[in-house]
Amino acid sequence: MLRKIIKINEELCDGCALCVNACHESAIGLVDGKAKLLRDDYCDGLGNCLPVCPTGAISFEEREALEYNEEEVNRNIARSNALKQVEKDLAEKTTVNPQIQEAKPAMHQHHAGGGCPGSRAMSFANQDVATTAPTQAARTANPSELRQWPVQIQLVAPHASYFQNANLLIAADCTAFAFGDFHQFMKNKITLIGCPKLDDVDYSEKLTQILSMNSIKSVTVIRMEVPCCGGIVHAVKTALSNSGQMIPWRVITIGTDGTIIED
Repeated sequence: MLRKIIKINEELCDGCALCVNACHESAIGLVDGKAKLLRDDYCDGLGNCLPVCPTGAISFEEREALEYNEEEVNRNIARSNALKQVEKDLAEKTTVNPQIQEAKPAMHQHHAGGGCPGSRAMSFANQDVATTAPTQAARTANPSELRQWPVQIQLVAPHASYFQNANLLIAADCTAFAFGDFHQFMKNKITLIGCPKLDDVDYSEKLTQILSMNSIKSVTVIRMEVPCCGGIVHAVKTALSNSGQMIPWRVITIGTDGTIIED
């Protein structure tokens, strides 16, 4: 049938995946780093993906296409939700072996509990290098500025106590590897990281919760100069707007050569 449907210009597409997250029908996916309309019958022609595209790569066209199949879309959504629930249930059932837990050093004893150990909330007190033994001091000449765990945006709990009255650092994954002295940005901040191109999730939802539920003092965003990193800036802007909070924020851009090219 002849109908209105989206069209994606692959030359303009930067692979940011914002349209993938915006398409509730899962009609769009990333193929070889470019957004692609995967199924005509999943596209309802309403264009929720258009306003989120930072490069203007998406437009409407009228052409012969399969009719929008709402019934199949709903089945696909149900399958996806069921899979996510199974993954969630498995994560919640994962527990630490008691015998292994008892064998851990005393400093870790207070972190016992269910769920994935990698997503268990922790806060750290920075160790004073001057009071450590010489061999240990040599190993920690540049001590970590990390103040909490976990750091992945997808894993943190919005109500975690370390968010109260915190200065937030929200960084794209690659920035810590590109910039040699990255921990200078982390000092006295709660650090969150993510990759808007690889993570199939809308960061703005979690960030909105964090900003709304806690008294956040400031937000610093660190991104790479590559276009797909614009997704993390967009998520922060959206979260700030949705939360209704007036919070000072700034963006630092790191070049692929490891230099600061914009602050």
